[in-house]
Amino acid sequence: MTSTSSRHVCTLEPRSEGWRSFAWQGGVFDAGRRPFTRVVHGALGAPHDLVLVTLRGGARHAEIVTDLGHRYAGAEPGGAVSFVPAHCERRLTLRDVRMEWASIVLRPALFENLGEDGERFTLGIGPFTNVRDDFIAALVGEMDRLHAEDGRLDTAYCETMAHALVAYLARRYGRSRLPTQKQPWKLAPWRIRRITEYVEAHIGREISIAELARLVGVTEGHLHRAFRATTGMTPLSYIVQRRIQHAAAILRERNITIAELAQRVGFVSASHFSRTFRRVVGMSPARFRASCARD
Repeated sequence: MTSTSSRHVCTLEPRSEGWRSFAWQGGVFDAGRRPFTRVVHGALGAPHDLVLVTLRGGARHAEIVTDLGHRYAGAEPGGAVSFVPAHCERRLTLRDVRMEWASIVLRPALFENLGEDGERFTLGIGPFTNVRDDFIAALVGEMDRLHAEDGRLDTAYCETMAHALVAYLARRYGRSRLPTQKQPWKLAPWRIRRITEYVEAHIGREISIAELARLVGVTEGHLHRAFRATTGMTPLSYIVQRRIQHAAAILRERNITIAELAQRVGFVSASHFSRTFRRVVGMSPARFRASCARD
């Protein structure tokens, strides 16, 4: 495959094993692993900005050069974070490799939503390689853990994490600063009401932050900030809270399997539902049901 402005580039050989992927409107999550390999060689790039994390393992030596003149030579340790701007080809040779990796493609709409009052905003970040950044490594690592356990990710969760990642990248590595607001803009009562009614009506299916933003006529970035300023919680936290409250109400009244309950309140898997229920309520769904039966 050759590099173009509209196609992904990945000519790395040998290819990773156990490739996993999940896409949503604002980006794509990918992950894979490499068993011990003497040499990995080739190029990669994307039409959108790309964040790469070496989750575990690494390479004894890496030689990297990009179209924009960035070069790196040295070890690639576990936890290393790299950034490849849109339309930038990254050519690399890795030696003595054994690693697990994950990446996130960040689509342009995420950056446009960072500006105030519809202002367009771009990151303006040049390529960097194998920096130590605990925040990015932890964020991508948690997405990898959830995807590995459940086989997929929740769209609203991905949207929230992608917005957090973009905002962090802009502040930490961007050449320009994000616009700031002295007083956070809050949502009008009718917008809050429309969002809450929509969530209640669609609690049993996937709900994205993008559709909530369209519902009330704001950008995703504005919705994240304004919803939190108005309610004290993020849109994702609100959706999760309402799902768990619905689940608790059902458990009090009906004998239903955990798998059926998870599907009924919109979780991607029974394991994801059980973990979230325990985190929010402080006990497992089964224990909660038993406690209700004793009351």
